[in-house]
Amino acid sequence: MNVPFLSLKEVTDLHNKEINEAASRVVNSGWYLQGKENEVFEADYAKYIGSKYCIGVANGLDALIWILRAYIELGRMKKGDEVIVPANTYIATILAITENGLTPVLVEPKYETLEIDDDLIESKITEKTKAIMIVHLYGRNAYTKKIGEICKKHNLYLFEDNAQAHGCLFEGQKTGSLGDAAGHSFYPGKNLGALGDGGAVTTDDKEVADTVRALANYGSKVKYVFDYTGRNSRLDEIQAAILDVKLNYLDQDNDKRKKVAKLYYEGIKNPAITIPETKDFVQNVFHLFPVLTEKRDELQQYLKSKEIGTVIHYPIPPHKQKCYETWNNLSFPITERIHNSELSLPMGPAITEEQVRYVIDAINEWK
Repeated sequence: MNVPFLSLKEVTDLHNKEINEAASRVVNSGWYLQGKENEVFEADYAKYIGSKYCIGVANGLDALIWILRAYIELGRMKKGDEVIVPANTYIATILAITENGLTPVLVEPKYETLEIDDDLIESKITEKTKAIMIVHLYGRNAYTKKIGEICKKHNLYLFEDNAQAHGCLFEGQKTGSLGDAAGHSFYPGKNLGALGDGGAVTTDDKEVADTVRALANYGSKVKYVFDYTGRNSRLDEIQAAILDVKLNYLDQDNDKRKKVAKLYYEGIKNPAITIPETKDFVQNVFHLFPVLTEKRDELQQYLKSKEIGTVIHYPIPPHKQKCYETWNNLSFPITERIHNSELSLPMGPAITEEQVRYVIDAINEWK
């Protein structure tokens, strides 16, 4: 049996008719940028997340870049300020910080949950610390009440990288609405994925929202008048229309992911495999299903021989990347252990129970 890691065609086929209708509607409208489709999606996504404002942008990295840049332009932060961030995040989170001349302060995650260790955050705070950027990695809620208390105590901004956690909840509130602003990615493989690149910023702060929108539109609030040295970073009309269709099914698709995860949690019994803890299935939308094993590469090759697709998220941590070579001598043992042992199993709303049970059986037979 062939089990792809994720078949984007099968995911798209779940809502193919409506997606085609939405795309055709835009094509036939003759209006392809900054039109009604963006207005509708932004309003619908803001309502879904529970934020007052949503600004569509070109991709998830830009979403994070524009949040930080807006805070600098508004005089709330300045270059050289420090932003606390998990050491085991995808590099985009770090890139957004360094792109703005800010300093990332890396904090280890908890090995059991893969999310930032809130017990370690306070010791990293200095007079230059201005914000914490949490990352809801793998679709898992990273926010804790302790993080909220730390932000209040030290007067820090709280930003969310919600690229992998569309629809995730913390005590009834959606991730992406827990902090001062959040960046979202609509890369095709995400829980809410476009048919190309796309992203958004959500916030309750009108001043931030207006500044982000201007920065993403060449720095302009009024046509041909440029308040900032911005960039062209806009969500196009076709992607907005497609995302609005898929938004209607996001909770339903996330429920399918949770059913797959439940099968994995209940079925995988191999003692060589560690499945990270999950507090409950409300605080996890299972963008990915990571498992940990000291023989990760051997497991991946074994599963490949069984025609089971897997992906490593991620093989090299940010502080070991060539682009940040001045950090290469830093040591984050928990982060490095995760990056050396993580393997993501097939996951998505289109995978069948038969395929999932085939994966489980193959893992349990692995020695």
